[in-house]
Amino acid sequence: MIVLKILAAPVMVALSLLAAMVTFLFCVASAVCELGCIVLTLLSVILFIGGQTVGGVVCLVLAFLVSPFGVPAIAEWLVDKLHSAKFALRDFITG
Repeated sequence: MIVLKILAAPVMVALSLLAAMVTFLFCVASAVCELGCIVLTLLSVILFIGGQTVGGVVCLVLAFLVSPFGVPAIAEWLVDKLHSAKFALRDFITG
């Protein structure tokens, strides 16, 4: 069992670094997505006023996908799973 723990230690270090990088990238991408959501919503309003309903609906769908309820929610779930895996491996090593 101790051999498995020794072999898992470098994986733990790599997983910790990966989790830190992914968390940072998620924060940056989330801020960009919020800005994109605002721009797409305003563009869809302009398209609706201009009479282009299909373009307005497309922009609204894209705004939903970049809003906190779309793709960022899926990314946050994946980041949480990565952190859970890191903590599970740490518990295995220390336990």
